Amino acid sequence: MNRTPDLDTVRRADAAEVARRIAEHRDQLGLDDRALAHQAAMSPAYFRHLLEAGPAFDPAGFVRIAAALQMTWAELLEGRTDAPPGQRQPPPGTPRPLLVPLSEPECWLLMGTHGVGRVGLPGTPAPTVYPVNYAVDGRTIVYHTSPRSAAAAADGSPVSFQADHIDDRLSEGWSVLMLGSAHHVDDAEQERRLAGLPGATPWVGGDRPLWVRITPDEVTGRRLGAG
Repeated sequence: MNRTPDLDTVRRADAAEVARRIAEHRDQLGLDDRALAHQAAMSPAYFRHLLEAGPAFDPAGFVRIAAALQMTWAELLEGRTDAPPGQRQPPPGTPRPLLVPLSEPECWLLMGTHGVGRVGLPGTPAPTVYPVNYAVDGRTIVYHTSPRSAAAAADGSPVSFQADHIDDRLSEGWSVLMLGSAHHVDDAEQERRLAGLPGATPWVGGDRPLWVRITPDEVTGRRLGAG
């Protein structure tokens, strides 16, 4: 049976030990960090940030990394307890995690069914990631925030945007990553139109007059399942 670690196990997971397991399996598969990040549908910078932050920061991101490494979620967090070191085959009957690439049209369709994502902004020493309510407008992502908010991307700055949906047992779902640039919307008519889009209203209150439009240059996605 494929046991799914509970939330307490995720919180207790040692970031350095999980990173060591990732590096070990990455080397066994002949991958480098960039290739592994691509297979897990995330940017290399965000991948490196996850390794430092640990599984509690973004459990869904580590689920995708586990699937890209052909590991179960439990194996990534806790290591193998049912086999000697070096034996990589899971016990008979254990579902094998799979990542299936999504086409760009499939990515956009999935993004339109969701309303909360994460915008990644340039930062030092690592990118910073903030959750935002968003809407799809054509082939762009829009959200509005306060000009003083940490999520207020500078006009013209490079950004990443990620949305995903993983089921309660962390065994299946999807993830979409977009890389592009952010631009401020400064046209009053456009602002009124965007305000009417479903899903764009922030959960938090307050005055949030700044609309940010993300225009992606690259759109990638993966569907996570078991086989």
